[in-house]
Amino acid sequence: MGRTVISAVHAAPGLEVSGLFDPGCVGEVIDGLICGADYEAIASSDVVVEFTRPDVVMENLAQWHELGLNVVVGTSGFDDGRLADLRESWSGKGRCLVVPNFSIGALLMMRFAEQAADHYQAVEIIESHHDNKADAPSGTAIATADRINGRSAQQRAVESEELHPGALGATVSGTRIHSVRLPGLLAHQEVLLGNPGELLTIRHDSTSRESFMPGVLLAIRSVASLPQGVSLGLEHVL
Repeated sequence: MGRTVISAVHAAPGLEVSGLFDPGCVGEVIDGLICGADYEAIASSDVVVEFTRPDVVMENLAQWHELGLNVVVGTSGFDDGRLADLRESWSGKGRCLVVPNFSIGALLMMRFAEQAADHYQAVEIIESHHDNKADAPSGTAIATADRINGRSAQQRAVESEELHPGALGATVSGTRIHSVRLPGLLAHQEVLLGNPGELLTIRHDSTSRESFMPGVLLAIRSVASLPQGVSLGLEHVL
């Protein structure tokens, strides 16, 4: 994702990449820029785009906040607890836009699921990603469950016994989520809504990281217009 963002920003009118931060590729030249591990190296930037890992993102965000920078975050793993911690620590300067999914189609899928949930007895989510994804469930699946927020009845006639723990998925905001990790996948999600005698499936597939770039560029251009503090979701700038 980071390399795709670099290429997209380079090609976008009025934008330029001013620096690269990644301790994992120090000294590597990417699109003419040298990758470094010094936070100060990008202190003069207008916007930091954070696509990293859940185990380092909070430390990085603390540094960007200390530098007073605006940040667009595409890193996954932001559940309610982590968002609460971020909002508590982020105050006084800079804006932080956390985006579970930059795809317009994925945003529509979440919106449609939110609207449909009132009309169905039960909802479950199946999310499928490439086998290098660092966490499960995905941020998109968590955001979808939060938007549905248990409004469906989520009742089974008989609660199945799990012969192996986790067989029925994880429960997030009252909705079951099932995660699949396989080579050959990129980012895919189905929302299954059931009533007696019928099933509604709302599905979105990203088959290329290019699908995320219009949303990333929109976030970069728009984050400075947001209120100070933390915002969640690309819909704040759409």
